[in-house]
This record gives sequence, C-alpha cells and structure tokens, in this order.
Amino acid sequence: MRFLNRNFFIAAFVILYLGIMNISASCSKNNSLMSSPSPYDTLKTYLALGDSYTIGQSVNENETYPAQTVAILKTQNIDFSSPEIIATTGWTTADLQNAMNNHPFAHSSYDIVSLLIGVNNQYQGRSQTEYKSQFEALLKRAIQLADNIPSRVIVLSIPDYSVTPFAQNSDTVLIARQIDSFNLINKAISIEYKASYINITDESRKAAADKSLITYDSLHFSGKEYAIWAKMLADTIKNNLH
Repeated sequence: MRFLNRNFFIAAFVILYLGIMNISASCSKNNSLMSSPSPYDTLKTYLALGDSYTIGQSVNENETYPAQTVAILKTQNIDFSSPEIIATTGWTTADLQNAMNNHPFAHSSYDIVSLLIGVNNQYQGRSQTEYKSQFEALLKRAIQLADNIPSRVIVLSIPDYSVTPFAQNSDTVLIARQIDSFNLINKAISIEYKASYINITDESRKAAADKSLITYDSLHFSGKEYAIWAKMLADTIKNNLH
C-alpha cells in the first residue's frame, strides 16, 4: 500500500511539473507574440533630395519641411533619425545627379526618400526633354535608395514662385504655366514608376493672398508654408510605412 501511495505521489508530481512547464512555455510564446516589433518600433531613416526648397533657403533648420515632417511623425510615435539632405539652392536636375554621384551616403538604403526638383530647370530655361530624362534617372536612383520599394519614394510637385514678390516684374502667367508643364512630367513619371506623389503647387499658390507664407527674401517660402507641406508628407509617410 505504501508502494502504491509513493508511486501515486511521484506520478502526481510529474504531471504537476509538466503542467507548469507547459503553462510557462505558453506564456513565453504569447509574450513573444505580444512583443513582436511593429513597423514603427525602430528608428527610421529619411533621405531628402532637392534644391533650395528642400534645404530651406532663408529659414531656420527646424523650419525646413524635412525637419518639420520628422517632428510631426515623432508626435505620432514614429521616430526618424535626423533627415539626410542632399540639396543646394540653385540646383537643377543635372546638379542633383552630379551631387548624388559623389555623395557619401550614410546608409545603403532608406525607409523614406523624398524628391523635389525642377524649379531651377524652369528658371534657367532648360528644356522639358532634358528635365524628363534627368528626372526619370533621379527617380530610379531614389527607388533604389528606398530599398526598391517605389511607394516609399515621395515626389513633391514643384512650387509656383510666380506668386512671390520676386517674380512680380516677370511674366507670372508664363512662369505658372511652365511650372505646370514641368509638374505634368514629374507626375507622369512618378505614376509610371509607382512612386508616391504630393501636389504642393496648389498650396504654394495660396501665398499670393497670404504673404506670411513667404520668407524675408521675397522669393522662398516660409516655415509656415513648409509646415503645410510637412503635414502632407508626414501623412503620406505614415500610410506607406508597412
């Protein structure tokens, strides 16, 4: 009888032990599933390509649209490192191409790449044929840098500087029409390559009635205008981070 009791208690102990181990393993598995990283858990990288609008001519660094975009996303618990910017006032598509060919990129690929280029092609009287060829090459390079995920490349349309005081002694109707024609090109190419596209041109034209959207140099846009672009860009980035 004692032998039976002893075996009974040993068997009961083994069953209890195995039950505890199974519960522990199950909890560990569930905790592992619950702690799986979301697309927003890691620090993201952002490459901004462009000209004076991207570098933020005549505004503080924290007022540029790349910086404001990152700040907006941070409030939504999507953390980016500081934007890496390849942009200089006066650059055309050719200038940006040359700069990218010689730039020591911080990363081999980026979570997001934005591209805003072309106003100086228009201003310098460069041809639309040249713009089309060079913009397409830039977009293809941008897609490569976005880990070959086209939707993570976000093209911003060219703003319309005809509404600025700087342009008032020029043919503003012609400038606006030419800006539109260059934007038809970059939009069509963006659609062809399945990149994301944001129309900021319409927003820029509101500066005709609100001079607070233009900075002190009478040509470039202010941090207030860039905040509008940043909100549009942040929304697009959030939709494409999956």
